[in-house]
Formats: sequence, C-alpha cells, structure tokens
Amino acid sequence: MPSPFIIDRSSVTQIMAWVLAALLPGITAYVWLFGPGILVTLTLASVTALAAEAAMLKARGYPAKPFLADLSAIVTAWLLALSLPSLAPWWLIITGTLFAIVVAKHLYGGLGQNIFNPAMVGYAVLIVSFPVQMTQWAGPLELTLVEPGAVQLSLAQSAAVIFGGDLPKATLDAITMATPLDVLRTGLYQQLTVDETMTQAIFGHYGGVGFEWLAAAFLLGGLLLWALRIISWQVPLAFLAGIWLTAGFLHFFDAGRFGAPWFHLFSPSVMLCAFFIATDPVSGATTPRGKLIFGLGAGFLTIVIRTWGGFPDGVAFAILLMNLCVPLIDQYTQPRVYGEAIVKRDDGTRKEPRT
Repeated sequence: MPSPFIIDRSSVTQIMAWVLAALLPGITAYVWLFGPGILVTLTLASVTALAAEAAMLKARGYPAKPFLADLSAIVTAWLLALSLPSLAPWWLIITGTLFAIVVAKHLYGGLGQNIFNPAMVGYAVLIVSFPVQMTQWAGPLELTLVEPGAVQLSLAQSAAVIFGGDLPKATLDAITMATPLDVLRTGLYQQLTVDETMTQAIFGHYGGVGFEWLAAAFLLGGLLLWALRIISWQVPLAFLAGIWLTAGFLHFFDAGRFGAPWFHLFSPSVMLCAFFIATDPVSGATTPRGKLIFGLGAGFLTIVIRTWGGFPDGVAFAILLMNLCVPLIDQYTQPRVYGEAIVKRDDGTRKEPRT
C-alpha cells in the first residue's frame, strides 16, 4: 500500500460543525441560567462575521462560497460572543467581531495563517477599549428570583436592551452584576479576606452561582471533542493543570489573599478556553511536548494576570501571550526524525543521517 499511511478524510467544515455542536450544551446552560440574551448576541456576532468574511474574501479576490461554508467564521463569532456579556450593546458585539475577522484573521492571510486566536484578539480589544461595557453581565436567574425588584428579561426585552438600551437604568442595574471574579477582586481591594468576600450570595459551592454549572456544560462539550479526536488531550489537561498548580500554590501559602484552585477551575472562561480556544490548531503549538508547554504556560499566566494584573480574568491575554511563543516552542520541541542520530562534535551537537 503506497503512502500516505494515515488518512484523515475530515474536512474543515466537518470539524467546525462538531465544534459548534460541542458548544451547544454551554449555550443551552447559558440560556437556562442567565436568560435568552445570549441568543441575540450569538446571532448578531454570526451575521457580522459572515458579512465581514464575505467582504474580505471579495477584496482579496477569493470565491466567497467555499470559504463561507467552512463555518470557521461562525466558530470565531460564537467563541467571541460567549466571552462577552450577554446584554452587551450591539455596537460592542459588532466592533469585536469585525476586529476578530478583518484584522486578526484576514490581515494575516486568512484561515490557517493567523498567528493569534481571532476571538481572543477581539475580546482583548474590547476589554481594553470599553472596560465599563464589558462588566455589565446578566445576573444568574437563580439570584434574580430572590432579589427584591429584580426582573427576568424575555428574548424581546433582551434584544431591546442590546439594540437600544430600552430599559430604565434602575431596572438594568437590577438585572446586571459583576462576575464572581470581579467581586473577589473588589473584596480583596477592600482588605477583605477570600472567605469574607465569598459569603456573598453570588458565590456557590465551588464557583459563582450559575457560573459553575455553565463551566460544567463547557466541560461536557469539550469532552465530546476529545472523544471524537478533534482535539488532543495535551493542551486541555496542561492548561487545567497550570491553573490548578499555580492557584493551589498561592492558596496554600496564603488562603486569605488567593482564591482556591477549584474556584478558578469552575470559571466558565477556563473551561471554554481549555477545550475550545487553547486547542486552536493554527495559533497553538503543534508538537506533543509543545502542547504541554503551551497549556501549562497559559494556565500559569492566567492566574498571574488574575492575581496581579489589571483585569479580573486573564484567559484572553494568557492565550495571546502564549501565541507569541508558539514558533519558539515548536522549534525546540520537535520530535526526533526517524533515521537521524545525534552526533556530538567538538564544535557542537548536530544531526546526521543514521547509517
């Protein structure tokens, strides 16, 4: 039988379709726990991504149909939308999506050429440029049921907020709140301990109320991708290990100032990143050892940024920083080529064909 001996008939469209399918448990949990506003955000991001993709393909002289059908633009749009507040204003969603598709993807050459994860580039631009709008997260429905004066928004009301802010400020304040990471950081700034801060109603057993179940849903989808062999185990395991070891080390020495490792693991951004973002085959490491280094480094940087950085969640910046390191990681983690031997010379070590 002639080569190649490993045949993979999976197309880009099939792989992207499975990624979208694996995100559905997380989206379903999002709607159940936080309301239907995320559906509007996902739709708007998807439409914007497809329009931007078509415009850039036309400008570059490429046929639109085959590239639009590969679903890569939709995957980028969904990953970015799931990283944004579900009631973010429409212009914020469009701005982030345009930057992800036009700048981070096509200005680097399009699919397979981008050195940075496009969704994380869009998120980083938004969190740096519009920090106030990026903190207005919809509160868990479990809490709004017991909050006096709180309301639950329907799909139409959520769309009204996103496209026009058609709600009184008092009502909007009643349905939005800071994330558990924001609340913990604020409490520490106020000289409270971790235990004192986590007595607030937004915190659950392991993470934030609602957020821990959302993290579990993303974990379920990620395990589906691993079971289908669409992603390998090295990056998710190394990333989660990097989170656990770094947070656990800090928590062990000062539990009053540093959150427990399980609190960080049950952050939805961590599970979304571990299985859907850090595993990007284009902007991530490609060698087996390189994937382990990439994941560990991203986990370590996430906790460092969360602890000492200017933003409560450091996942996006950790991924982008590790994207910069990928060429160096791949260069020094290449497996030995069969048929070559390491020969030591007086003037250095080099490879020569094995005889």
